[in-house]
Formats: sequence, structure tokens, C-alpha cells
Amino acid sequence: MSDPIFLAVDIGAGSGRVFLGSTKKSRLSVKEVFRFPNTMRKKGGRLHWDIHEIFGNVAKGLRIGAEAGSRPVCTVGIDTWGVDFGLLDENGGLLDLPFAYRDSRNEQAMAEYFTLIPRETIYALTGIQFLQFNSLYQLYALKKFNPEMLARADKLLFIPDLINYFLTGEKATEFTYATTSQMFNPLKKRWEPRFFEAMNVPSSLMLSVVEAGTTLGSVKESVTLGPRLAGVPVLAVASHDTAAAVAAVPADGRDWAFISSGTWSIMGVERDAPVITERTLRLNFTNEGGIGGTFRLCKNITGLWLLQECRRAWSAAKEYDYEELINGTRSAPVFRALVDPDWAGFLNPNNMPEAIDTYCLKTKQPAPQNPSDYVHCILESLALK
Repeated sequence: MSDPIFLAVDIGAGSGRVFLGSTKKSRLSVKEVFRFPNTMRKKGGRLHWDIHEIFGNVAKGLRIGAEAGSRPVCTVGIDTWGVDFGLLDENGGLLDLPFAYRDSRNEQAMAEYFTLIPRETIYALTGIQFLQFNSLYQLYALKKFNPEMLARADKLLFIPDLINYFLTGEKATEFTYATTSQMFNPLKKRWEPRFFEAMNVPSSLMLSVVEAGTTLGSVKESVTLGPRLAGVPVLAVASHDTAAAVAAVPADGRDWAFISSGTWSIMGVERDAPVITERTLRLNFTNEGGIGGTFRLCKNITGLWLLQECRRAWSAAKEYDYEELINGTRSAPVFRALVDPDWAGFLNPNNMPEAIDTYCLKTKQPAPQNPSDYVHCILESLALK
């Protein structure tokens, strides 16, 4: 019997990648076969994710991966960044492009929701950190700003759920992703009903929650991925990208920690149960679900977002690749200026270099003078954070 091959799709808030995995003598080999950019788009003055473009890139990458393999594809799995979602109507149609978590409509939602349920109660029921763009507060913002659309909604699908649905026609939410929403009670293993009751939103919007490794369905023939992928099983893998990354850490026992770096940097440890205490609440630590019933006690830190946004701002005059930007820092002065990557002004500024200038002005530091200075400032600040 020939060894199987697999296709894995990993989509972050800045880019997506498709990998071809194969096994030989119990050893896994992984090869990147396709990469694509992933950026938020403005529509009607709001930030959205173009899920149709994302799915088009996923489909392209899967076709490339299937053609690159020497054997038939065994399974397909998808993971993505957290918290964002789309809504389907009763006929299974997408009501609108999913809102992006950095959209400004979320700015007051968390504080307003605390008038319905205190933050201490929310944390006791979920163990999840407080970020203004958590799915719970995005749903509240949707109720506030788009009540007509919410009234037409039949089901809420998170980003990996949507991609799996487009591939198979089946709807489910995987456990690791459910926990990031701050709507899921990990102790009772259910969507917490009082969160929905408090804002008068039906909990029937939510899908059933399945464990990583569950077969959701097979690639539909109507999805034009080619004959090598028709009917291939699609699994609910650890669909939150950090959960997938930590699952692959080659460590045993308990005496280890991880840092997963991307648009966000996630630092933490793996535990057998959520750690929900007054101290973890005060420190705003989060308990995200992992595979095999584990939990990640961790902290979100702004990651390469500042660098990604500076590069985007500079692209109007010149397209820099990351290697060029990093190499330019070798001659830049050290510790000229430092910023707090988690400063609120960096969440979604119109121009990231200008936001860094503003921070330096407020903190009486010399502002960077050129791209090399900005990159050096960002990388030093991330390292010291």
C-alpha cells in the first residue's frame, strides 16, 4: 500500500499558504506549493475579508498541490486566523462579506457589552482574554449596526467553517476555533446561552462543535478542483492557526513554552485544563483550546502587523521585499526609538509609519528617518516586548 499524501491550508491575517504533506517510513515531509497575500478590503466604509477571493486562492493552491503529488490526495485540512465570521441565510447563501476584526465598529462594543454581563462573569465562563474584536463583541456590534442582516441570518460560520462549507456543503465549528470566540464555555463544552440571551440574539445561529480529526465531508463535484480532488475527505483539523502550530511543537512533558509569530505573536504554555483565576483575569491571559483536550494558557502580543503595514504604506512609492527591509537594518542605529506594539494607535491606522511618528512624538523620542530605521525600531520593540 502506498504512503498517503495530504493537503493543508494555513491562512493568516497577512498571507495564506498551501502545503503538500507526505509520509515515508513514518516520517512526515512538508513542502509549500502555493502562497498568496491576504488583505482586508474596504467596502461601504467598512473593513471586510473578501472570502470569495480567499476561497479562489485556496482552490488554486489545492489544484497545484494535487498536481504536484505523485499519489492521490488522502485528505484536506484548513486552518485560519481567529475570531472573524460570516453569516448564511436559510438557503445557505452568504449574506455579506465577513467583517474584519480591525474594523472600527468594534471599538466600543466590548465596553458596551460589559453593561449587559460583567467582564468577571465573562472570564469565569470562558477563560478568554479581553480583546475588543473578540467574536462576542463583533456579534454585539453586528446587532447594533446591522440588525436587518442579523435578522436574516440562519447560521454563523467562522472563516475556516466557511471555507470547509464551500468545499463540502457541510457546516460545523471545530473546538479550538470555538474557544477563541469568547462565546464558548470550555467547562460545559457548549456555547454559553446567557451571552446570546443578554443581547437578544438566538443561540441557534451557532453550529455544532466537533473535535479536531473529525471528517466533515468530501470535496463536492461542483467545486472545480479537478478530478484528483473530487470526493477527497475534508477534515476539521485544529482550525485556529495557533492551535495547529502548537500541535506541531516537538516537545514532551510540561516544561516548555512556545512563541508563535505572525501578524500576532502568541506566547504561552500548554495545559490539561483552562487556568481561570483572579490572577489570570488581572493579567488578561487567555485559555484557548488545543488538540486532544488540551488548553493553551497564553498571551496575545502584536506581532509583524506593524512591519506589514509599513511595507504596505511604502508600496505606493516602492515595492520592498522583506529580505531587503531586514538587510537594511544592519546599518541602522540601535535603540534610537522604541514603541509599544500593543499601543491602541497601532490597531488599524491609515498610515503605520505616521502612527509610529506620532508615538515617538508623544513619548519624546526621535522619529525614524527612513525604512531601515522604521524596521529596526519595530523589530527591537517586538524583541523587548
